[in-house]
Amino acid sequence: MSPPAGPDRELLARVFLSRVLEPGDEVGGRWLRELGADEVVRRLRDGTPRLAGVSDKRWAGLCARAALTEPERDLALAHEAGVRFVHPGDIEWPAQLDDLGDGRPTGLWVRGRPSLRIWALRSVAVVGARACTQYGAHMAATLAAGLAEHGWVVVSGGAYGVDGAAHRGALGAGGATVAVLACGVDRPYPRGHTELITRIAQQGLVVGELPPGDHPTPSRFIVRNRVIAALTRGTVVVEAAYRSGSLVTVRAAQRLGRHTMGVPGPATSALSAGVHELLRSGATLVTDAAEVVELVGAMGELAPDRRGPVLPRDLLEPDARQVLAALPARGAATPAEIARGARTTPDDVIARLYELRSLGYVERLGEGWKLTRQAVVSARAGRDGC
Repeated sequence: MSPPAGPDRELLARVFLSRVLEPGDEVGGRWLRELGADEVVRRLRDGTPRLAGVSDKRWAGLCARAALTEPERDLALAHEAGVRFVHPGDIEWPAQLDDLGDGRPTGLWVRGRPSLRIWALRSVAVVGARACTQYGAHMAATLAAGLAEHGWVVVSGGAYGVDGAAHRGALGAGGATVAVLACGVDRPYPRGHTELITRIAQQGLVVGELPPGDHPTPSRFIVRNRVIAALTRGTVVVEAAYRSGSLVTVRAAQRLGRHTMGVPGPATSALSAGVHELLRSGATLVTDAAEVVELVGAMGELAPDRRGPVLPRDLLEPDARQVLAALPARGAATPAEIARGARTTPDDVIARLYELRSLGYVERLGEGWKLTRQAVVSARAGRDGC
């Protein structure tokens, strides 16, 4: 059946190509850019003339796959599963995916009610180790819940470990989350996350490049990560070993000019080694949602200042603090001796000493002055807080 004229023609052509071309195929992306979807489909169906950039063997494989492709059937199966196909030119297409150039998706299969374009405008990726520690799961869930409470969409890959914890954290906070899968969105993977991914589809969005029924492969997981990076304003990594797949997402985000962030872990943990290396190479260290929002959000969305408790001596005037610091830890000193340490005059020191005495910091001892027990305890507390 030949595709109908009008907008549906482009839709059917791209559905066709989502089955024939592998995700991230930049040669196929160049064909689309130079010739248009319709012409690429025609040549693949006819088998001639061969398009440039592939070997005879590769071209034969693509044509064999094209011969078995039925875009109308894929659309019908998708409709039954509550799935729609979004492609460049649609009102729901997230324009930031165009930053991938010839490697952008042919289109995306989307399961869930919200608008992918609107949600992607204010989204952050949270990714990390599959075999994460309890600390990693806690940090991912807490971070995602905090982002949801700040009104941000949490995007991850639906996998075990950090991904799952991030999705659950956002859902638990009543927030929005998107799972980007490396398989057909009608076939949740991993199977152990079927219930989670179903819940995401009900409360958020499940997205993928592959048509209904397609299965994941190791290479598809890798290329899937570029979509997570491109779709979001920034990527946060929670636990990653040196060879972790989540670092692929971060490297893609860096190439695209997105924000990259890492949550530090124990220096002795192999699961945090990749994150620490990432931080050494220029990513931003973050510990909670407010710090993430400060980086990816609008001007003025600042994280609170991180300070220890305010001590009474912090409230003193600078000159008074300088005089107090010049008193010896043990024994007494004369105003002249204190003045030398405080780099001021003896008269100024005497005025400050009487002020400090009224506050309980110093006491007079003959011709000299000494710290009270209160002042010594306050000084120790200040040092311990450093």
